[in-house]
This record gives sequence, C-alpha cells and structure tokens, in this order.
Amino acid sequence: MEDLSNYRQSYEKSELGDMGLPDEPMELFRKWFYEADESGLVHEANAMTVSTLGLDGFPKSRIVLLKQFTYEGFVFYTNYESEKGKAIAENPNLCLSFFWPGLERQVIIKGVAEKVIPNLSDGYFESRPDGSKLGAIVSHQSEIIPNRNYLEEKLKALEKEFEGKEIPRPDYWGGYLVRPVEIEFWQGRPNRLHDRIRYKVLHDYSWQRDRLSP
Repeated sequence: MEDLSNYRQSYEKSELGDMGLPDEPMELFRKWFYEADESGLVHEANAMTVSTLGLDGFPKSRIVLLKQFTYEGFVFYTNYESEKGKAIAENPNLCLSFFWPGLERQVIIKGVAEKVIPNLSDGYFESRPDGSKLGAIVSHQSEIIPNRNYLEEKLKALEKEFEGKEIPRPDYWGGYLVRPVEIEFWQGRPNRLHDRIRYKVLHDYSWQRDRLSP
C-alpha cells in the first residue's frame, strides 16, 4: 500500500468573503477566470473537466477546453459521435469543473448541455488551424483503431485532398452550450475551513446564493 496521508498543503492565498458578492454567478466566474488567466500561475485557465454519465452507467471525466462563456452558459466543441457526445445525447445533465491550484480555487458547475446552432460551430471551425480541422475529420473519436500509423496515413491522404481548398466542418463535429443550474465557487482557506459559495438558479431565472460549510 502506498501511504499518501502526509500529502497536505495549507491554503492561504486568498478568501471569498460575503461582502461584494455579485447577484449573478457569471460575473464572479468572469472575474476569477481572468485572474487565473493573467496570474502567470495557470497554464491553461480554460482547461476544464467535463463529467458525463456514460451509456454503461458509469460517470466519466475528461479535460476539454472552454471556448466561450456568456450569461447563457459555457461552450465547448467536440465530436458529437464520441463517447461523450453519445453520453450527452442520452443524458444532457453534466458537470464542468475548473481547478486553478496556483490560486487555490475551483469552480464546479452543474448544467444541461444542448448543441449550439450550426453557424456558431461553422464560425469556430473556420477559425481553427488547418491541421486541427483535418484532425477533426481524421479522428472518429473514441472508436478503436488498429495503430497510430492508421491515423497518420488518413491525415496524409486528407492533406493531399484538401491542398489549397477550404476544409468543411463535418456534420458530426460541433459545439455544446452548457446552461448552468448551479455554480459553486471554492476558495482554499487555512485549517481546511474553505470558502464555498453556491449559486442555484430559481424558477424565475434569478439566482439564490448560499454559503456552504466546508
């Protein structure tokens, strides 16, 4: 047995007080996101964990990059026919989480995913480097393949096919908007008495804010 009981750290960098908290959680998310992005302590502030309930009944989490956020919610892009895409089609309730250890902060979001309108997916796909566009076409994400060379050969063939041409977005690739129903902000504090502020959406689309015990 590997004993990790001595792995511990004291969180002392900041606090999340009750004064000055906004009524809308997206205002606080925006503030925290740009503090993380500009801190120099976080490599990819938009890297988030997306957790879905798989068709096999097991939850599964993976890192995906956040590409837009608005007062409506959070947008990421993926293959709709991937394992996560199939899971979302069956059960659109999912969880997003951000962990910014350099700031001793995390944000946990419960939400409902829906596909974004096609022209939004088209616009983002067009902004991607050609290599990323071709990679989206090459990869039938989550499917079993014989070896790495299989992908490389498919990529070479597509590079030749689309040389000097516009690369279209495949129908099976696009974005999801996750509309939040609950957002929790966690700030590490000394003695494990962390600050936890939870926002829950109400029937009139206003937000209820509560402080939770750590």
